[in-house]
Amino acid sequence: MITVRDPHPWPATETEAEALQRRLRPRVRFDGVPEEVRYAAGLDVDYREDSDELVAAVTVLDLADLSVVDSAVVRDRPRFPYVPGLFAFREAPPLLDALQRLTIDPDVLVCDGQGLAHPRRFGLACHLGVLTDLPSIGVGKTPMGHYDPPGQNRGDWTPLHMDDDEVGRALRTRTGVKPVFVSVGHRYTLQAACDLVLTLTPTYRLPETTRTADHLGRQAE
Repeated sequence: MITVRDPHPWPATETEAEALQRRLRPRVRFDGVPEEVRYAAGLDVDYREDSDELVAAVTVLDLADLSVVDSAVVRDRPRFPYVPGLFAFREAPPLLDALQRLTIDPDVLVCDGQGLAHPRRFGLACHLGVLTDLPSIGVGKTPMGHYDPPGQNRGDWTPLHMDDDEVGRALRTRTGVKPVFVSVGHRYTLQAACDLVLTLTPTYRLPETTRTADHLGRQAE
């Protein structure tokens, strides 16, 4: 069962939230890959257009055939305002709740968002990885930083930079289709993160982890 290793009070202000990110940031590890990666969890949050509700959805996929073998959904309301760079304080609490409802423990968390590619180098994938001590990566649909377009072939990539730091990669998962943006969250290398994303994208631009979690969240009653 997934547990929160270092629970903390969720801040109420932007200043407190930024201070917490800075305090937790040194705990992120950027080395290593699990000895065996069989189960990958996709994490996504859907915001209802007709209410102030959100739905946090987690799916667990078996990498052997990318089938969904476990899932969990949590309905909640945002506990923090919409502030760029502080999305984790809206999304992490219900996602942690959903993770703790799983019956199969994933080997890696694949977040629909950022990891190191973040103004304080502590995006959602880092935050969840540190709190659970699970390997984690971020796969964003839009860049946080600047990059040169990668080649047009599947697997081509270029570095993603912020303030002269390399914080991730623009990775082409489908030939001729715009790239996704991969960054390390916790206990993963960037190369291994990109390899995993390519495994998770046999047909579409976005990883199957993201696609299945997104579908689950949208369909939840």
